[in-house]
Amino acid sequence: MDILLFVLGLVLLVGLVVLHEFGHAIAARRNGVVVEEFGIGFPPKAWGRKLKNGTLFTLNWLPIGGFVKLKGEHDSAQGPGTYGGATLWVKTKILLAGVLVNWVTAIIIFSILALVGMPKILPNQFAVAGDNHVTQGVVGVYEVVEGSPAAKAGLQNDDIIVRLAGGEVTSAAEFPALTQKHAGQTVDLEYKRGDETKFTSVTLNKDRAAGQGFLGITPSQESPTIQRATWSAPIVGAAATIQFTAETFKGLGTTVANLFTAKFQEAGANVAGPVGIITIMKDSSTAGIVPVLFLLGIISLTLAVMNVLPIPALDGGRLFVTLLFRAFNKPLTEKREEAIQATGFLVLMLLVIVITVVDVQRTFF
Repeated sequence: MDILLFVLGLVLLVGLVVLHEFGHAIAARRNGVVVEEFGIGFPPKAWGRKLKNGTLFTLNWLPIGGFVKLKGEHDSAQGPGTYGGATLWVKTKILLAGVLVNWVTAIIIFSILALVGMPKILPNQFAVAGDNHVTQGVVGVYEVVEGSPAAKAGLQNDDIIVRLAGGEVTSAAEFPALTQKHAGQTVDLEYKRGDETKFTSVTLNKDRAAGQGFLGITPSQESPTIQRATWSAPIVGAAATIQFTAETFKGLGTTVANLFTAKFQEAGANVAGPVGIITIMKDSSTAGIVPVLFLLGIISLTLAVMNVLPIPALDGGRLFVTLLFRAFNKPLTEKREEAIQATGFLVLMLLVIVITVVDVQRTFF
């Protein structure tokens, strides 16, 4: 079953890219631009067929996404049915259509998850108060640091923490803030060991001790807090997409800031390349279909975010270059456009290689 979920996840992952390209194709056809080819995967071509609308539909040997080829794709191209001959507004709609499709896809995925059970990953994650059914998460002890307050209190690996200082513990991500809040205090601790519930008291470190923190454990999220909705599922799906998109922009900003301040390790920890995504997909598949769908929703909105940024070789970058040359009233020749996009593509490929190396080291070493 895990293997089937993993394979399904990879197929759906490729499908997200294909949907993105399909958005471009639909917008182009609706605005009079000829779609010469729509391909699933990348060349070399394995199979092709001419559709009734004149578009060549192809299946290609490299199953890592898809592409759409428009007539006269360069901004300087002229003639009826060409991308270059279209108005600036039509070009904008075509370039951003893929972004819109990915955001709509994320909304649909998160709406389905809101109905069956959405993992709560943000402290203020949106929910409609009158239609929010919560299943609390469980936080376990992954490792107890020798000589720490946790070790002195008798905690062991694989214990489940229930309450600390009277507060219910449901999130490993929020647990450090809870211990910091009661730093230096002696507090009550409730935990489970197997089927037995135990109670004790523990004196937390006054300061964040090196390798210990305040309690002296490495917490693990044994199961996340789940939020379920009924009639409000579409509202929750849309709101969650907005929230996660905002967090994605924040994460990108942090990553860029770390790169500019030479904090390369911190920057690498915030991103994942092809190897990292496949690894995460594999790990998610062992936990069932919900984590796989959640990951796909995040990837879909990330594709939207990345393609809206002014990065050459991506949709937002292509639109940015077009607008820039229009603003300065300079012609964007085919040669100049190809040079800009090729440079952007080269930088992106180098970044993918660097991230892949980081992923390999993180995964296998």
